[in-house]
Amino acid sequence: MPQHTVDFANVSTEGLESSPVAKELAGLRANEARYFMNKYGHAFTVSPAQETPETMEYVNRLLESERGIVFSARPLETSRFEVGGIAVTYVFYEDGLSINIMYDLADPKRRAVGLKLSEGMPVPAELEGRFKFGHQKSRLAGVIRGSYFIIKGEYTQQ
Repeated sequence: MPQHTVDFANVSTEGLESSPVAKELAGLRANEARYFMNKYGHAFTVSPAQETPETMEYVNRLLESERGIVFSARPLETSRFEVGGIAVTYVFYEDGLSINIMYDLADPKRRAVGLKLSEGMPVPAELEGRFKFGHQKSRLAGVIRGSYFIIKGEYTQQ
């Protein structure tokens, strides 16, 4: 499956079928796509994680360096783009977790990692007790539980 544009009007589980919460994860992915289209006019595209090893290396290095986090869940899809002076990276995991890295290229104080849990998935063991999750309702994704942390180090996009 090559890179494809996420359609938030007609939500599809394409690329996420192996997830036990595929429908909810697809809604979460569509919710993100809608945000970037509405805010920046950017079409949100995803690629299979196995075809983007450089993206996975970047995400894994940042998560481990910043918080000692190494996820056991299998990554299914990634997205990487720059919009509005922000380098944006996403990973959608098989268990229903979505990670997004918002890395402001000009302002080091505006860099963070977002952690979002699809409706119906448990908190991953790697995050259990380490983060408090707020709740957000979404027409596309149901109830999204989310948290974040500020990035303190420098991580160049490769």
